[in-house]
Amino acid sequence: MNMSQHKHEHHDHHHDSEDHHVGHAAHDHQDGHGNHGGGHEHHHHGDFRKKFFVSLIFAVPIIFLAPMMGIELPFQFTFPGSEWVVLVLATILYFYGGQPFLSGAKEELKVRKPGMMTLISMGISVAYFYSLYAFYMNHFGAADAHTMDFFWELATLIVIMLLGHWIEMNAVGNAGDALKKMAELLPNTAVIVEEDGNTKEVTLSEVNEGDVVQVNAGDNIPTDGIITAGRTSVDESLVTGESRNIEKTVDDKVIGGSVNGSGTITVKVTGTGESGYLSQVMGLVSRAQSDKSRAELLANRIAGYLFYFALSVGLIAFVVWMMISSDMSFATERLVTVLVIACPHALGLAIPLVTARSTSIGARNGLIVKNRESLETARHLDAVMMDKTGTLTEGNFAVNHFESFNEAYSDTEILGFMAAIEKSSSHPLALGILDKAAEEGITVPQAEDVNNIPGIGLEATIAGKDMKITSMSYLEDHNIAYDEKQFESLAGRGNSVSFLIIDGENSGIVAQGDQIKASSKGMVKDLIERGIEPVMMTGDNRQVAEAVAAELGISKVHAQMMPEDKEAVIQSYQKEGKKVMMVGDGINDAPSLVRADIGVAIGAGTDVAVESGDVILVKSDPSDIMNFLSLSEKTMNKTVQNLWLGAGYNIIAVPLAAGVLASIGLILSPAVGAILMSISTVVVALNAMTLKLN
Repeated sequence: MNMSQHKHEHHDHHHDSEDHHVGHAAHDHQDGHGNHGGGHEHHHHGDFRKKFFVSLIFAVPIIFLAPMMGIELPFQFTFPGSEWVVLVLATILYFYGGQPFLSGAKEELKVRKPGMMTLISMGISVAYFYSLYAFYMNHFGAADAHTMDFFWELATLIVIMLLGHWIEMNAVGNAGDALKKMAELLPNTAVIVEEDGNTKEVTLSEVNEGDVVQVNAGDNIPTDGIITAGRTSVDESLVTGESRNIEKTVDDKVIGGSVNGSGTITVKVTGTGESGYLSQVMGLVSRAQSDKSRAELLANRIAGYLFYFALSVGLIAFVVWMMISSDMSFATERLVTVLVIACPHALGLAIPLVTARSTSIGARNGLIVKNRESLETARHLDAVMMDKTGTLTEGNFAVNHFESFNEAYSDTEILGFMAAIEKSSSHPLALGILDKAAEEGITVPQAEDVNNIPGIGLEATIAGKDMKITSMSYLEDHNIAYDEKQFESLAGRGNSVSFLIIDGENSGIVAQGDQIKASSKGMVKDLIERGIEPVMMTGDNRQVAEAVAAELGISKVHAQMMPEDKEAVIQSYQKEGKKVMMVGDGINDAPSLVRADIGVAIGAGTDVAVESGDVILVKSDPSDIMNFLSLSEKTMNKTVQNLWLGAGYNIIAVPLAAGVLASIGLILSPAVGAILMSISTVVVALNAMTLKLN
């Protein structure tokens, strides 16, 4: 909906909610430090990438020098003192490569929710500290017995887990900085009109309520205020989502961050800093970010269960073997083997590989998934809230009606005159007229002396006749007759209406409105078939909103809404325990995009909306919402399969390592456990690669 900043004023609007953007209560601001789930979320993917490659340098020599759970592999070798090299490298690796997992585990344990980080930390810590003990025993202890170390497992575990986290972080983009993008909408400076009429440029922070500022054509309006002089049209689409330019004159209110048309205006400041509209929207976004509870991811929950399972089985095995054999070192080896085997290479790679595959499939289909939780949440959606302008509709203007009132000219000739006058303009409404003229195959005549008259419209001379494209208010000001019923009917359906005046006579009309996107209807139908309720929420007037909703088959409509109203509707659904998706493209949608369980931003919308969303529809096509829901379903099926494959290995290997079948001579040696671990890792990797959208 990012419209050209070049504006002119000849278009009139029937706008029921013209001053709907003022008078809301000031909001307290607070920082958004929402906790984004698992302990690793705050690590940037760059950290994991660097840690992975540095750790790999330390891990490779260990893989060649240390046996794998007691088995010497064909490519391995030793030399005098090689055990000391392994010890030093493993120590660096544990404290450097293991750091994100150890600090993540600390966070998880602080909130008493052990998950993936705690499980990994348990595996690497047990492997490292038992290996230290083994090293001491083998070098300084009893000479007749060899104590097995786990340096090889420590190295592979850290490297594979770092790789998994790097793949995952790389696949899922970081949450954008919506607040920063919002702040960029306001200009850095403003032109103050002093009491003696002189003007001076000051920084925005120096502007106070009650000051008078001058806003030149095409500039962003610096603060909220009331026009004291001048006439213009204002593009509020970035801020309110309203699709039409709104004519403004003396005593009308304007919003900081909206774009002034081609009329110069002076504005008395009513809101700056925290009292301004944009600041209040920023407050809503900030609060929504800090309030939004993050779903605990399935893999993290499974890892938490495995942590308790392994710890319990290991401790029971230790106690039982102590009672049976009284052999402390054998009982300890069983405990350690259980805890090391429990830390799943497969589980650490299972989900990142599915995530990476899923996000790349999404990207190829015009979906950028910025928040992995959204793929899990989408399975439980109850309602999809949709903005109207730019989301369900194109957000640009097309001619819906044109007609001649002058017997001397046909309908197409009238459109041709208008196209001639508009030819040099880049205004979206002008482009709509030119497109329609081209579609109708009209030969556009030559217009001379084209002139932009601020607050009135455009005038030109065509074939010796004086012609003006102007608005209904110009006709009223000059007592020129027009069909009021026709105007009300066209404007009421959300059209911008312009008239053509030839030599002072009302000679024709053109109405332009936003067009419904071709795929919107099918998307609404598909949502209803899936049992998901479609809801329209728009800042536009009720008459327009209901007309669009009726055409699309949406029964629940909320119109003339402020950003906080949209957010309140979402919260009311969430209080009923419902999962909500919000789809939007404007700044007025940003608080709702952040508040909703899943925020979906339209790619052609404002940077602020895109930064606020969990998912971006690159092609701005509503039907891609259905692709996202399908991708979510298939991704979660694959995730569950991989969790079973990854955790299934543990469910079998852990009790065997503990010695539950020792009575029949079957006890899982650490070496066999390591081989099983490798096989399950390969299986989950291959399974992840089979994920497809269609």
